[in-house]
Amino acid sequence: MSAPEETPRVSATYRTRIGWSDTDASGHYHNSTIIRLVEAAEAVLVRERGITGWFGVIPRVRQEIDYEGRLWFDQPVACELVLERLGRTSMSFTFEVWGEDFEGHGGGRAASGRLVVVHAPDLSGRAEPWPAEWREAFTG
Repeated sequence: MSAPEETPRVSATYRTRIGWSDTDASGHYHNSTIIRLVEAAEAVLVRERGITGWFGVIPRVRQEIDYEGRLWFDQPVACELVLERLGRTSMSFTFEVWGEDFEGHGGGRAASGRLVVVHAPDLSGRAEPWPAEWREAFTG
């Protein structure tokens, strides 16, 4: 039996401000804002790794979000996405979204969670092994 493959520490951080369209009637961010920030961090990650052709073939098969604090319109935020596990056909990521101190609203972690994606390059939806160049981009 071979030892499990180690996943290297690979991460990316997306920084922005909470937009007006990210808020709801309560004045703080809408729950869907978190996954939008995670997907923006994902775009940073694949861009930094030089991966092309990623979008459109990487469906989400699981996402978990723990909402821990509020974020307000125009508040500076950062979302860090970390590769947790690189499997044969799937990857899992963890993420954290942090808000900075802003206009009397304390900063801190607003959300954290986990995201699992698979490589499904055709309409069948069947997961297939990661392309060698993508695997190298994450491990090399």
